[in-house]
Amino acid sequence: MKFTKMHGIGNDYVYVNCLEETLRQPEKVAVFVSDRHFGIGSDGLILIRPSKVADFEMAMYNADGSRGMMCGNGIRCVGKYVYDHGLTDKTELKIETPAGIKELRLDVSEGKAGRICVNMGQPVLRAKDVPVESEKEQVINEPVTIAGTSYRMTCISMGNPHCVVFVDDVDRFPLEITGPQFEHHACFPARVNTEFVKVLDRNTVQMRVWERGSGETLACGTGACATAVACILNGYTNQEVTVRLRGGDLDIIWDRQTDLVYMTGTATTVYEGEIELPDQLMETGNSNNDR
Repeated sequence: MKFTKMHGIGNDYVYVNCLEETLRQPEKVAVFVSDRHFGIGSDGLILIRPSKVADFEMAMYNADGSRGMMCGNGIRCVGKYVYDHGLTDKTELKIETPAGIKELRLDVSEGKAGRICVNMGQPVLRAKDVPVESEKEQVINEPVTIAGTSYRMTCISMGNPHCVVFVDDVDRFPLEITGPQFEHHACFPARVNTEFVKVLDRNTVQMRVWERGSGETLACGTGACATAVACILNGYTNQEVTVRLRGGDLDIIWDRQTDLVYMTGTATTVYEGEIELPDQLMETGNSNNDR
């Protein structure tokens, strides 16, 4: 299987061009390639496919093999991949995802895509659509008890569920303990991605993230968007927010007039390679078995 290793500010995935390659069991391939000791090493697997309704389709699988609805860092890398590999000459693209069609605008320099702006769509605030179990219509600064500790959470979907929690010290927060407790809490029927956030000023916040199915990652694009929306809803920041993650910064704008969230950041190619997969995970030729 030919692949490309890419990352969006440290959120790394293995990318496969499924216009040329065909995977029979992508969920198992995701587990295989994501292993950082015996595989390639990544936060998951992303397949680039043809689309009947957009320029391309993105299919994303977490490191545990579960299907992801949307990945903000991943979709920027998809935009860079298809442009840099000559699959398109467009600098404005539409990418099909399970969370809807997302629009990308590429900044190109010397024939390569650099910073990429993604229209991430409207944030979903209705509790049952996030989903989060609550008697309230929206969960904004609501209390939750996790393993005996009380927190205040704001829950948002950006095509996948997020729980944003504000803390005093992001760096020392016990993410590896608390993250899984949030992910598997009973109030999140589809599990949840959790962002632990410290507000630095009216335009800047610091964030660490525990992603469902992958654990802590260096960055999460949809999580950065959810964080910006939560900051604005709680009155902590203006509508343009720089989110500082362990892998780098993302610039987020929530346009309140259109209710659209825009995310801008880099996408980086690490290397390209080829790996031998077990026979039961791979077949050659074009088919729709990976759908």
